[in-house]
Amino acid sequence: MGKGAKKSKKSVEKAELTGKAARKAEKKRQKAAKARQDDAVQAVAWSHVLRVGPGFDLAEFDPASTPGFTGDRAAAEAVMAELQERTSDLQERLYAESRGGGQRSVLLVIQGMDTSGKGGIMRHVVGAVDPQGVEITSFKAPTAEEKRHPFLWRIRRALPSAGDIGVFDRSHYEDVLIVRVHDLVPRSTWSRRYAQINDFEAGVVESGTTIIKVMLHISSDEQKARLTERLAREDKHWKYNPGDVDERMHWVDYMQAYQAALEKCSTAAAPWFVVPADNKWYARLAVTNLLLEHLEAMDPQWPAADFDVEAEKVRLALSP
Repeated sequence: MGKGAKKSKKSVEKAELTGKAARKAEKKRQKAAKARQDDAVQAVAWSHVLRVGPGFDLAEFDPASTPGFTGDRAAAEAVMAELQERTSDLQERLYAESRGGGQRSVLLVIQGMDTSGKGGIMRHVVGAVDPQGVEITSFKAPTAEEKRHPFLWRIRRALPSAGDIGVFDRSHYEDVLIVRVHDLVPRSTWSRRYAQINDFEAGVVESGTTIIKVMLHISSDEQKARLTERLAREDKHWKYNPGDVDERMHWVDYMQAYQAALEKCSTAAAPWFVVPADNKWYARLAVTNLLLEHLEAMDPQWPAADFDVEAEKVRLALSP
C-alpha cells in the first residue's frame, strides 16, 4: 500500500469518528499537545540535574522527588512516546555508523536495591529501541570460573560491540556493594577496587564507549510496599525472593556502600546519576532522557554509501 493510500485510510478513519468517540479522541489529542507545551516537560538538562557532584549526600536525596520535572504521571506518559522515538532513531544511527566503520558504543549501567525498578527500565526504556543493537547482561553471583579471574574480567567480556547499546543489569559495582556489606573479601581488597574501577572506566571511555551509570534510588518504605504487593498477588509471587527480606536487614550498610561508590567513582569520564525511584513513571522518564541526551551529544551519523547511488537507481529501474 502506498503512502497516499495510507493517508487516505487515516483520513477516512478520522472522519468516521463521531459523537463520544470523536470527543474522546480530541480530548486525548489536546491533552498530549498541552503536555508537550507545559513547563513541566520542556527541555531540561537531566544530566546536570541528576549528576552526582562534590558534596552529594544520598541520605538527603528524596527517593519520592521528581527533580527536573514538575508534571505528574499523565504528563510524563504523554511525552514518552516522542522521547522513545527520538532515542530509537539515534540508536539506529549509531548502529548504522558502526557498519560504516564507526567504533563508538554506549554502556548503560543500572544499579539499585531490589524492587527499585531495574526490570521496568529494561522493558520501557531499553525495550523502546531496536533489539538488534542492544546487548543486555545481567550480573549474578560470579561463577566458579569467574572467581578464578580478577573481578573485572567478566565485565570486560560483556562490554558492548561497536554500534551497540550495552546494558548492565547490576554490574562491577556489586564488587564494592554486596561484597563490602557481607564481608565477602577483605576490606583491603574491596577498598582498592574503587581506583581500579575508575581506571577501567576511563579506558573504556577512551576506546569510544560512552558510559551512563544510573542508581535507581528507592526508599525502604517503598521497597517494603512493593514486596508486600508481590506477596499479596498470585501473579507476582514469581517475582518474590525471600532473600530480599534478608537484604533489607542490611539497608543502612547498603546505603553507606552506595554513598562510598557514588563519591569515589563519579568521575569526569563516567559520572554517576542518581534517579529517584519511588515513582516508577518518573524513573523511566529520567533514564529515557539521560540516554537520549547522551546519544544526542554523540550525534551519530548515517554512513556514506560505498557504491554509486545514482548508478544503482538506474540499474534498479531497468530491472524486471
